[in-house]
Amino acid sequence: MTSLPRRARTAPKPSTAEDELPSFLISSSESEEKEEDEWQPQKKAAKKAKVPKPKVPKPKVPRVKKNATTQKKPTVARKRTKKVAVKEEPDTSLPITAPEVNEGELQLQQPKEEKEKKLSPPSKKLPVKRSSVPPGPPACNLDGVEGPSTSTAAAKQQVKLEAPEEDFTFDEPPLKKIKSASCPQGNAIKFAASAHLNEEHKMNWDIVKVLSQRTGIEEWVCANIIRLFNDDNTIPFIARYRKELINNLEADALREVQQVLEELHSVAKKVHGSIQKLKKEGKLSGSLLTALLNCRTSEELDHVYAPYKTGSKGTKAQRARQLGLEPAANLLIENPRDLNLLSCVKAGTEGLSTIEEVKSGVQHILADMIAKDRETLDFIRDLCQRQYVCLQSTLAKGTSQKANEKDVNKFHLYKNFSCHVKNIHHHQILAINRGENLKILTVKINIPDRTKNEFSRWCVNERWRPKAFAKPELMQLLRDSVDDSYKRLIYPLLCREIRSKLTSDAEKESVMMFGRNLRQLLLTSPVRGRTLMGVDPGYKHGCKLAIISPTSQILHTDVVYLHSGRGFHEAQKIRKLLLDFNCGTVVIGNGTACRETEAYFADLIMKKFFAPLDVTYCITNEAGASIYSVSPEACKEMPDLDPNLRSAVSIARRVQDPLAELVKIEPKHIGVGMYQHDVSQTLLKATLDSVVEECVSFVGVDINICSEILLRHIAGLNANRAKNIIEWREKSGPFINREQLKAVKGLGPKSYQQCAGFIRINQEYIRTFCSQTSELAAGNPKEATNEKQGKKKIKAAANVTWQPDPLDQTCIHPESYNTAMRFLTLIGGSPSEVGKPEMQQKVNVMIGREGMEGISKKLNTTGQTLQIIIDGLTQPEGFDIRKDFDKPDFKRSIVCLEDLSVGTILTGRVENATLFGVFVDIGVGKAGLIPIQKITEDKLSKAKKRRSLALGPGEKVEVRVCDINIPQSRISLDLIRVL
Repeated sequence: MTSLPRRARTAPKPSTAEDELPSFLISSSESEEKEEDEWQPQKKAAKKAKVPKPKVPKPKVPRVKKNATTQKKPTVARKRTKKVAVKEEPDTSLPITAPEVNEGELQLQQPKEEKEKKLSPPSKKLPVKRSSVPPGPPACNLDGVEGPSTSTAAAKQQVKLEAPEEDFTFDEPPLKKIKSASCPQGNAIKFAASAHLNEEHKMNWDIVKVLSQRTGIEEWVCANIIRLFNDDNTIPFIARYRKELINNLEADALREVQQVLEELHSVAKKVHGSIQKLKKEGKLSGSLLTALLNCRTSEELDHVYAPYKTGSKGTKAQRARQLGLEPAANLLIENPRDLNLLSCVKAGTEGLSTIEEVKSGVQHILADMIAKDRETLDFIRDLCQRQYVCLQSTLAKGTSQKANEKDVNKFHLYKNFSCHVKNIHHHQILAINRGENLKILTVKINIPDRTKNEFSRWCVNERWRPKAFAKPELMQLLRDSVDDSYKRLIYPLLCREIRSKLTSDAEKESVMMFGRNLRQLLLTSPVRGRTLMGVDPGYKHGCKLAIISPTSQILHTDVVYLHSGRGFHEAQKIRKLLLDFNCGTVVIGNGTACRETEAYFADLIMKKFFAPLDVTYCITNEAGASIYSVSPEACKEMPDLDPNLRSAVSIARRVQDPLAELVKIEPKHIGVGMYQHDVSQTLLKATLDSVVEECVSFVGVDINICSEILLRHIAGLNANRAKNIIEWREKSGPFINREQLKAVKGLGPKSYQQCAGFIRINQEYIRTFCSQTSELAAGNPKEATNEKQGKKKIKAAANVTWQPDPLDQTCIHPESYNTAMRFLTLIGGSPSEVGKPEMQQKVNVMIGREGMEGISKKLNTTGQTLQIIIDGLTQPEGFDIRKDFDKPDFKRSIVCLEDLSVGTILTGRVENATLFGVFVDIGVGKAGLIPIQKITEDKLSKAKKRRSLALGPGEKVEVRVCDINIPQSRISLDLIRVL
């Protein structure tokens, strides 16, 4: 086996394809022969939210335990090269020093030599100098002795005692036992092999500083975020339980930092791929290597690498070089006195037969040199920044014959559009790109002529000025070369760069807007304790009905034909169903025939047809219901129901528990975004999946009653782990204690750390279960042991008596349990009082007497961790963060568009938010638009903390009608206030 770098551990060295140009460089290798190279918008493959994990083979540790605790480095070496025998070797035989691993984690920030690592003595606190980052506040120091969340000696002791236990790391590689200064509590490191990747792809710039510059976040915070992500922590876990390390950043900011970090990783990999190719071709020099390692973006890399790129066919400059004209081009700049173009003429040779052909060849070489010179490109870019560069769009020639007139009218705002590239809005860029893709619009970047003139003067008189006297005909050749370079090469390059930057920024903002809307929709307050009737409207095939119980059980399904002349007969059927199931709430989907169905129910309600029931109805978004009804999840959940009836069930459940129902649907089908089909689908999926994970985790799930679909969205879990949890629950009975999660197959210490705080165990449910059983035990150890005598099975079936813990129903993380118990002792409370008014009183008395800072010092913890503990102890049982969000509007009557007039003041609910405005449902069947310029900070609610000025779906607003266009069904609104 070949020797690997010291940090390689088990990750194989990634191979680089050296026989062909990397795909990321092909985008700009367009032929230079094209006189007008127009940029075409294309969907770029965005970076994934996380770096894919390499498949790491399980290391094997020798059975010999001799000197295991004193000779640590040999143990590490054996660990890298052999497979692990889990059944034969206990976890305690893998002692590895913390400083070694942590230094490996810091390779991304500032790599150190192997020699320095070997000489450095082991210590618990890593010097800050190794990360090249200024030290932050003491409470936010990742390397401190105190834990990042609990910051208590007792907590550290507790975790260290857990580490040697048999059931702590089963079904996980021994690498998870490594401890480091970045995890001072002894939490395991899942991705230790990533240090090798960072060292191999090291650059000449500090990733912490670059990340700080691009995100506007302090360097010490960026350093902590990098290490937390390197330790494979999830965004929900970091945002809630590591607040002191990230300066209280929210999940959106963490997601943005993660995307920028992935971009920097990608650039580093591309740079080293180019270096390997150039090294193989023998073109790599010291100056070129330095220039490549200095690249921070893909665009910079393209420009540095461009002169060494081999195109699919020879360019004009390459053909001229093949004819031997490059020395003449260099001589024109270095020593024009010795240049004699006539000596280059060769009769009978194509390209050299006349003096004009020779001049043309020299011109092409000079143009190529100018266009690929870094200093020249920097000058023209800076010049464009100071000039009025605008984007123009016009109607494409022949559009009326090729395109549908209706499609053309959609782009009437952009038929003769012009705007400065610095002032253009993101939604305008996406609309123009869509029109260009449909061949309806023609788009160009307009750079003023004075920019070209100033650039030409600078090139001829300064940058490319001959070093000696040149004849007038040679100076004219130089000027022609500069003009040719600008027109044929540099101008198209600038157009591509500008449009790529505009499109990239617009896509990112569109995806972020989609994520904000999705979060607002998922966190809509549930309507509990009601029997609901879901209605999926329709004309020909009727309206599908489904009645569900307060616990989401399907009570009845049916089909009624309300719009085919049988209205009265069907009304009798609906009345009987509502009375039989005591159902007073109707949920109507907003799809086809929604308006007619709403008018039908409103008319019956106004006539008190359903008396003695007081029936109300609401309209809900049914986007994605049809797709879900034919999905494998729906077939598994409702195998005996027709797909059309499944959609009615889904509509009702969306009001009863929006989060639990909407997670079953792929987020992009929910339909609360803007230009979602025009943006990078990879970036969109990664962002929306992260938002779903954040929402589900922050709300929390009751592990004993939640569905597998909901569970797989918890931070630290995936489809396989969620399936294993459900199987364990079905086989061994309900979970009594969070510690039992460690016995689930595939749930290692890292996964447990990430998910434990977001999983709830309802104490009332457990008390009922325990009263019905003679002993408090989870599972049947004998049965599990008899199935397979493997170590993992033995661990999972350990004969342990579990006791309920009241803290398991709170948001307090198990790593903070010791701190929470000491806090209870301090205030004179007990775990049985969790969530009761007595606990709130005792906490308030202690805070009034000592203050938050005083209590934190007494408990030796941080203020953020103390706040989580106080919230967990004082929140009532069954607390739901969604109670602060708005519920659906229940109505009894309907309003028509014709009833509106300018100046009318209405209340409505936000339906969708975009970059140009907010669509509000005011109950007339057509949403009105509040332009973005009419949404100001003084009109927003001060009581609710906002992530941005934008409103989100579900928020209730008071608006004034500004304009009504009945033929086009458009309503313009002005925001008065947020209710």
